Amino acid sequence: TPGILFIGVQNDGRSRRAAAIMRQLGGGRVRVRPAVYAPIGAVRTTVVTALDDIGVSLGGEFPKPLTDEAVRAADVVVTMGCGDACPVYPGRRYLDWDLEDPVGKPLATVRRIRDDIALRVRGLLAELVPD
Repeated sequence: TPGILFIGVQNDGRSRRAAAIMRQLGGGRVRVRPAVYAPIGAVRTTVVTALDDIGVSLGGEFPKPLTDEAVRAADVVVTMGCGDACPVYPGRRYLDWDLEDPVGKPLATVRRIRDDIALRVRGLLAELVPD
């Protein structure tokens, strides 16, 4: 079962959205974990609303700080906005998804970012666990 670590920045919701969507679409075929580099505050209500729109729940998850152990346990590490600040370990596959920062954006923009994340998650899932 491939392990995927989604890393976002400061609780902007990108990593948790990606993890929630991957968890729902992947079922038990993948191990999913979100992490946050430099976590602050709570997830914004626009992020929760945008996920509720498509029937995806954050499932009571809270922001988990990025740890070396989480990176080592992942087969694929997907970064979203942390640039060179995220640790890089040999033997891991890294993807850097260049996604717009949703902080302070209106709900319509957050929904567009959500849709972009969902499209990328579907592509990654199809690659990792082909039907």
